[in-house]
Amino acid sequence: MLEIKRIIFMGVLSVLACSAFAIGNNNPKDLNSQAASYHQEMVVNKIGIDQNLGDKIDLNNTFTDELGNQVALKKYFNEKPVMMALVYYECPTLCSLHLNGMIDTFKRFEWDIGDKFEFVVVSIDPQESSKLAEKKLASYLEEYGRPQTRDGWHFLTGSEENIKKLANEVGFRYTWNAREKQWAHGAASYILTPDGELSYYHMGIQIQPRVLRLSLVEAADNKIGSLVDQALLMCLQYDPDKKTYAFYALNLVRFGGGVMLLVLGFFLFRFWRKESKNNTTKQTT
Repeated sequence: MLEIKRIIFMGVLSVLACSAFAIGNNNPKDLNSQAASYHQEMVVNKIGIDQNLGDKIDLNNTFTDELGNQVALKKYFNEKPVMMALVYYECPTLCSLHLNGMIDTFKRFEWDIGDKFEFVVVSIDPQESSKLAEKKLASYLEEYGRPQTRDGWHFLTGSEENIKKLANEVGFRYTWNAREKQWAHGAASYILTPDGELSYYHMGIQIQPRVLRLSLVEAADNKIGSLVDQALLMCLQYDPDKKTYAFYALNLVRFGGGVMLLVLGFFLFRFWRKESKNNTTKQTT
């Protein structure tokens, strides 16, 4: 019996020793670092941008505008394409960079907001108020420096259910980061056709004005823009891998063939006209 007790006692000591050794090799700082790394990985896996090109958003989905009015998204979808962004107004980092980047593009862009397109921003935070949205809109409008464009700006807030519905439709995956006490998300803006179809994704913070122009022309079905824009769109096509427009070989061949036919037709017309004049001259003589 004494021998059994001795074996049990030694076993307990061994377990305690192993535990002490394990703890000694993982100090609190290491454990906290591992936990933080695991938490960060979990957050990152929940965010992203899925490109749902060709899908339509629900234009009957309702939000609250910056003046406190309940509005359906269809209010902003008439004859013009819409540029949309999902952010939140009290974001300490990425959202501010994203909106600042967009304003910088708008300031270099020849088309005014509200002229050929509407600008709609939706908060992903259901706790944010229309008063805050109004304040943010006023701040960015002042930075834009074109007060006459006010009617083209729309900063919205909404319920958690309606925000998630819109986010799922456009492919915007985000999550609440409890450790950092902020929303974790990516950066993208969306070009939608006048009937609410997702036409183009501007990924990241910086947008080239020329690319923005082409995306709006395409979303408007060539009802805005110049002949040069339309010619470019004949040769270009959106490349989801490159996240921008790229030359599309088939369209380029078609465009080149069309130009050659026009040139050939022009010279044939001149030739036939000259021959017709020569025949007329011979008949009169």
